[in-house]
Amino acid sequence: MEIFDGRKAAEEYMSAHTLTFSTPDLTLKRFAFWLGDMIPAPDNKEVMKPRIYSFVEEKDFAPVNVVDEESFSPSGAVRHSSIYGGTGIDSGSDSKFCSECGGKMSSVARFCPECGTTQ
Repeated sequence: MEIFDGRKAAEEYMSAHTLTFSTPDLTLKRFAFWLGDMIPAPDNKEVMKPRIYSFVEEKDFAPVNVVDEESFSPSGAVRHSSIYGGTGIDSGSDSKFCSECGGKMSSVARFCPECGTTQ
């Protein structure tokens, strides 16, 4: 895969040009013109190419794991906790009703999942 190394190109440009009094738009225009300048190709000095080609590198990246949308396996990033009350409603004796709307909720819940009232 061919990748343009913009950081390397910008560092080389900035080291060779004074940009103290330039506005950002003017700096960007000058940088674009500088990249478009025709120079001898790095591999064949008889052929002229735009300077931008001297900052294009061939890189091979490691393959990316593709997410399988058909199957899901939890990563453990989200942990269920009953410190502030869960969203699930207990069907046993550990349930209570909201004082505002009357919705059934967990006995350890601090907020009603229906109306959001603090319990």
